Amino acid sequence: MSTDAPTILALDFDGVICDGLLEYFQTAWRTYCKIWQPETTTPPPNIADKFYRLRPVIETGWEMPVLVRALLLGVSESQILQDWSTVLHQCVDSENLQPQKLGQQLDQIRDEWITSDLESWLALHRFYPGVIQRLQSILETPTQIFIVTTKEGRFAKQLLQQQGIELSEDRIIGKEIKRPKHQTLRQLIQEFRDESASLWFVEDRLNTLLSVEQQSDLAQVRLYLADWGYNTAAHRDEVRNHSRIQLLSLSKFSQDFSAWSK
Repeated sequence: MSTDAPTILALDFDGVICDGLLEYFQTAWRTYCKIWQPETTTPPPNIADKFYRLRPVIETGWEMPVLVRALLLGVSESQILQDWSTVLHQCVDSENLQPQKLGQQLDQIRDEWITSDLESWLALHRFYPGVIQRLQSILETPTQIFIVTTKEGRFAKQLLQQQGIELSEDRIIGKEIKRPKHQTLRQLIQEFRDESASLWFVEDRLNTLLSVEQQSDLAQVRLYLADWGYNTAAHRDEVRNHSRIQLLSLSKFSQDFSAWSK
C-alpha cells in the first residue's frame, strides 16, 4: 500500500459523514416533551436555531434534551458555549436527572420514530457534499474503513445503507460498545497485528482528538479535525497552531490521501 494511504481509516459519523442537525433537534424536542411535559408540544420560535448553533457543545446524545431545557430556562447562548459542562451538571443536579435514563428515553423515541415513519426520519439527515462518493471510492482500495461514533451503531448502519454504503457490523462501532474512542482506536491497531499498519482518525470533536493525543501508545495515529463538522471557530483556530492535530477541509477529504497533509 502507498505510504500516502492509511491501513485503517477511522471516521466519526455525526459531523464528519452525516449532518443530522434537523433530526437531532426533533428527537431532542420530543424527548424534552416526554420528560418535562410542556403545555404545548410546538417548539418556541428560534429555539431550533439556537440548538443548531450550540450543537458543538454536545458530547453525547443524552445531553441534547438538557440543552433544550437550559435554553428554555433562559441560560444564554454565550454561557452555554463558554461553560456547557457547568450548565449541564447544574441542570442534572437541580432536576435529579439520570443521564443513562435520558439516553434510553432518547433512543426509544428515535426507535419508535424509525419504526413508525422511517421515511420521514431518514429525510432529516443530510450527508455532507461528496462524502458518500468518497467512501465508495475508498471501499474499492485496500484501506479499511471503520465508523467510530457515539451514536447507536444501528442508526449509523441504517443511514449508510440508505446511501448504498454497506459495512459489516464489526466496522461500525457505536456507543453500545461503551468505551472511549481512544480505546477503540487502540483495539483496532491491535487487531491488525501488523507493526506497519497505519491508522488515521477523522473527528469533528476537538476534545476527542486531544484525548487520543494523550495516549502515548497512539503517538503514530494521524489526527484530523473535520472543519465542516460540529466545532467552533475557536476549536479550528486552536488546531491551526497544533503540532499534531491537522485541520481537514471537506474539499481535501474528497481528494486523494496525499492531499490531506498539504
